[in-house]
Amino acid sequence: MKRNTFTFSKYFLTAALAGIFLSCNTKYLAEGEMLYTGAEINIVSDTIKKKDKKELKAALEDNLVPKPNTSFLGLRPKLFFYNITKEPEKDKGFRYWMKYKLGEAPVLISDVDREFNKDIIENYSENKGYFNVRATYDTVSKNKKAKVIYTVHPGARYLISNVSFPADSSVINQEIQKTTDKTFLKKGDPFDLDIIKAERERIDNSLKEKGFYYFHPDNIIVQADSTVSKNQEVELIVKLKDNTPPLATEQFRINNVIVFSDYDIRRRANRTYEIPMHSDSLTTHTYNDIYVVDPDKKFKPIIFDRALYFKKGDLYNRADHNLTLNRLISLGVFKFVKNEFVVSDSLNHQFDAYYLLTPRELQSLRLEALGRTNSANYAGSEVNLNWTHRNIFRGAEQLKISTYGAFDVQIGGPKDANNLFRAGANAQLSIPRIVAPFRFQSSSAFVPRTNITLGYEFQNRTKYYTLNNFNTSFGYVWKENVRKEHDLKLIDITLVQPANVTPLYDSIAVTPALRRVVEKQLIFGPVYTYTYTNTMLPRTNTIYYRGMLDLAGNLAGLLSGANAKNGNQKEIFDIPFSQFAKMENDFRFYHKFTEKTSFASRIIGGIAYPYGNSEYIPFSRQFFAGGSNSIRAFRARTLGPGSYDPRNNNGFYFDQSGDIKLELNAEYRANIVSFLNVAAFADAGNIWLVNEDTSRPGAKFSKDWLSEIAVGAGVGLRLDFSILILRLDLAMPLRVPYYEKGDRWTFDKINFGSSQWRRDNLILNIAIGYPF
Repeated sequence: MKRNTFTFSKYFLTAALAGIFLSCNTKYLAEGEMLYTGAEINIVSDTIKKKDKKELKAALEDNLVPKPNTSFLGLRPKLFFYNITKEPEKDKGFRYWMKYKLGEAPVLISDVDREFNKDIIENYSENKGYFNVRATYDTVSKNKKAKVIYTVHPGARYLISNVSFPADSSVINQEIQKTTDKTFLKKGDPFDLDIIKAERERIDNSLKEKGFYYFHPDNIIVQADSTVSKNQEVELIVKLKDNTPPLATEQFRINNVIVFSDYDIRRRANRTYEIPMHSDSLTTHTYNDIYVVDPDKKFKPIIFDRALYFKKGDLYNRADHNLTLNRLISLGVFKFVKNEFVVSDSLNHQFDAYYLLTPRELQSLRLEALGRTNSANYAGSEVNLNWTHRNIFRGAEQLKISTYGAFDVQIGGPKDANNLFRAGANAQLSIPRIVAPFRFQSSSAFVPRTNITLGYEFQNRTKYYTLNNFNTSFGYVWKENVRKEHDLKLIDITLVQPANVTPLYDSIAVTPALRRVVEKQLIFGPVYTYTYTNTMLPRTNTIYYRGMLDLAGNLAGLLSGANAKNGNQKEIFDIPFSQFAKMENDFRFYHKFTEKTSFASRIIGGIAYPYGNSEYIPFSRQFFAGGSNSIRAFRARTLGPGSYDPRNNNGFYFDQSGDIKLELNAEYRANIVSFLNVAAFADAGNIWLVNEDTSRPGAKFSKDWLSEIAVGAGVGLRLDFSILILRLDLAMPLRVPYYEKGDRWTFDKINFGSSQWRRDNLILNIAIGYPF
């Protein structure tokens, strides 16, 4: 009886709230006004297939204007907030935000131009091949609300019976004839104006690759003849318009190539340039038939020879046109890149190519200060000072030097973890070409780069130890296209030198894993990373993939015959070098339900295997689990390896590392209003060791790995302020791998009423940006 009363009250409350929303939606309307609730389209036809009828109806509804007020489960909350909020006095403040950002003005039936929508229905239907269509409309109203019902009587859909491209002797027609096998217009397909427009664009794109710079899609006419058949068929004739301008039918070649490397975009708005065309000019340099106007000699002319794909005498083509512009932009030294072609010899069909380049500020200095916190009960701050020179050697080489200092203070959680202090500096020189003994040719729109880095970091864990980290690398970064990127470091060297290891740490670090943290480490070898993503494309489903392969000390180990297991460990500068192979794969899948809701998922799999000169993977190259960007129900780096219980570390130190990693994440994301987003998520995974570690029982990967998977779930808020996204995720563990077997699921242990349980199991993660 009690349950029935509760159920009745719940539904009564829901109905009452719905009534409040609905009444507020209409009670503010003036006399005679009616709220527009939408349109309904009825298609009446016996000749159209059910699938085609459904597609036509959906397309017609999408084209009608205006759209009714936003609804959710039959309610219109945005209209509710608009109605209950008084008119603000200023165009800012909370009342303005409530009425015009959170709220939405009512869409009235008087706002609907029904005759205009009727024309849209008829025109769209005919454009899709439903000729002789007829549409009518009627308005239905009740309780100050109205909707419009459109009844559509389309004729049978016309199909293409034949497509012809009449031939003649002109050069442009001959080029069109060469591409007819790639036409979008196919016999038997429905007549579709959008496909016809795409066919005109296809012909235009093809001709642009053959030198017809001044050609335009509008110069093509597609004639439709429906008199050739009595069976709802139409013949299409694709040809040039009779009034096509002569200039559009001519192939153009490049005459002079002129580069203004210091162009002021505000200085000139016309198309006439006074250019000194003699190489002895003080402001003009000639390099491989390229005229470079550079009064201050800011740039070496060779960088334009590498970036420009047009040479004197070349036939114009759009591919090289776009490629050149993209490569000039990707140099990273120009703020604006403008290109123009000016006819210089109309008889021989030649034009000059002008590149008007506006440089960015060549040097910049930026100071950053930020605060942070993480789920490992640390809060801290970091200060970064970054200096950048974008043209250090006049060849668009970028030199970046940064210094930083950071500290993290323990604010709770495991005792004796102590505070962290980091300080360091690093420099990177990025050269816009492949520096190698061989010639590297790239047809990508992105300039390949050679990167040289050098860095140092001082790390102090108070009361325990100090680490000095040195790093340097040399390698290449190149992109095939906007989706595919390669990063190859031919050599990546890391040297870790411990210092000031305290007696306190010596007394506590009784396990091999903790001892290895303060061992000298020398890691060198190639590292290759491949990234593929199409997340920038307007698609319903998109993916991201990143694969990494790290081969450390393999050549040195092979040449030296090192074998640590047999006691034959080799050293360089009295430091045993690390030898291992590490592979990591990060795959992400995104699905967009609507403009405001989406699903994101990620799977990470990685393994690091020591061999030859090493029995263990260096601590800095191992995997970790837990934290704000990992399995959020466990504090940072506290999870694993395997079923090992981190509480066995006497609670003082909680960085747990492993050689194998498997992690899965799933997240549902929704935008509530403006900058406020919510999420519901679930995470699962763990890390394991490759070799047995007697000090960490259960840490080795075994056939029981599936029973050692940790699971967590939670909800989150994301505050999207455009310049940054502040993320707050509250998570709780659902499966704990270091509990006894058969007792690892925690459903029966959940006790929200216990403050101790909440402190131990509700993990708040505060972070910047999305986790994946």
